Amino acid sequence: MSTSKTTTDVNEKQAAVQALLDAPPSEIHSLESILAKLPEADRKEAMRILYGTLPETLPIPAATKAFADKRNFDVAAYKFHAAAEQRRAARIVRVGVIQNQIVESTSSPVETQFQALLARTTEMIEAAGQMGVNVLGLQEAWTMPFAFCTREKQPWLEFAEEVDGPSTQALSVLAKKHNMVIVSPILERDGAHGGTIHNTAVIIGNRGNVIGKHRKNHIPRVGDFNESTYYMEGEDGHPVFATEFGNVAVNICYGRHHPLNWLMFGINGAEIVFNPSATVGALSEPLWPVEARCASIANNYFVAGINRIGTETFPNAFTSGNGQASHNDFGHFYGSSYVGAPNGSRTPGLSRIKDGLLVSEIDLNHCRQVKDVWGFQMTGRLEEYANALAEAAKLGFEPQIIHDTGE
Repeated sequence: MSTSKTTTDVNEKQAAVQALLDAPPSEIHSLESILAKLPEADRKEAMRILYGTLPETLPIPAATKAFADKRNFDVAAYKFHAAAEQRRAARIVRVGVIQNQIVESTSSPVETQFQALLARTTEMIEAAGQMGVNVLGLQEAWTMPFAFCTREKQPWLEFAEEVDGPSTQALSVLAKKHNMVIVSPILERDGAHGGTIHNTAVIIGNRGNVIGKHRKNHIPRVGDFNESTYYMEGEDGHPVFATEFGNVAVNICYGRHHPLNWLMFGINGAEIVFNPSATVGALSEPLWPVEARCASIANNYFVAGINRIGTETFPNAFTSGNGQASHNDFGHFYGSSYVGAPNGSRTPGLSRIKDGLLVSEIDLNHCRQVKDVWGFQMTGRLEEYANALAEAAKLGFEPQIIHDTGE
């Protein structure tokens, strides 16, 4: 090959990469699509540095691939490996996450919007069932647009429902059909307590039963995210749900910014922690690939970060806490859902612009294996932290700072 042709090829690749970098964020399919433009050796090394030991790619059945293509969503599948043990059998579980954009206009009737989202989610759950998913997580407030910016109570609170409401009833049928635990984040109306609203994840068992629920622990008051207008912090602790397919917990959206929130799920015995979210590129995208993965490493459980996609435009303009002019949308929800393992490895992310199902086959024995290697729990100083935190919570607390007096 001539030097001029080699130079031309390199220039073309560089131009292609630059074009992706210069494109508006909503038009970039994924970080991996940028890395794919690199020479193969460089791409593999970049992926190793970014993602650790990549899990093995699993084949997608032809029927599932055709089903997903016809309905315009991606399917990706990976397998994390763990060492074979002599005294414990492998505990193989398939974890699935679904990310999707809203289907109908936010101006459409509430029931029309809900039914369209239910239909879309149902067909993606069918694909998860075909892939043998055991535990499936949906995105935050999957039954509605993420309207918690507008400060308008109507019509958005009409999407709220009791824990045993229409979404749970519909998903219970699918959970039983596919022998699948489903984590279903909804806007909850607590009829027993005056119709109070909560941001809640309902855990539906694989027999169609409701195992329990968990309410969002931390409520953002950041920029457009005016969520305290609608609901307040939950007070149900950090529950872990012992399912047939492992100990499952749910750290809802903004809780991922709080390390102690992640810690408590680990202390309570979580093996898989879902982080259903709704977050936009301008606010958080550099944090997204880091926070859940760090929690997985520090607490030795698997994590599944789920973020919705698309730009949701609302009929009435709203203002935010960051001084922007009035606007009608949050910005671009960038998807990029992924699964991370205790040893620091992770899957590639789903698309930034397209609905998708991500399936990860894991061995829950991996959790203890990594604990044994690193000894984080064994070397932790919980009593010391607890005492220090108790002091920090007091009104008269003074930070432990030793000043240089110059003497």
